[in-house]
Amino acid sequence: MSYYSRQEQPVNVVSILGNDYSIKAPDGQEETLGKAVRMLNTALNETKRQYPTLIGDKLLVLAALNLCSQQIELQQAHQQTLARTQAQIDATVSAISRTIADQ
Repeated sequence: MSYYSRQEQPVNVVSILGNDYSIKAPDGQEETLGKAVRMLNTALNETKRQYPTLIGDKLLVLAALNLCSQQIELQQAHQQTLARTQAQIDATVSAISRTIADQ
């Protein structure tokens, strides 16, 4: 749900752990905010299933740490993919250079 404040900036009301929060998203970022809220709520639900006694801040912190761990793993995998791709590009450029030099 969104509405406009007195400055005509959109304010999005999101629900996390049953609490509503009014959050301003930059123009064009409302969909990203919605996805982030869904991701956080999913992480909170998964964490709550694994640790049913956790509540409030402790649940939020553990869910946030899990999301950060996932982000770090994705960044590492991305860096490895970039390195492999760069190595393939370098090998291709080298092969092309040798082919041109041999002609």
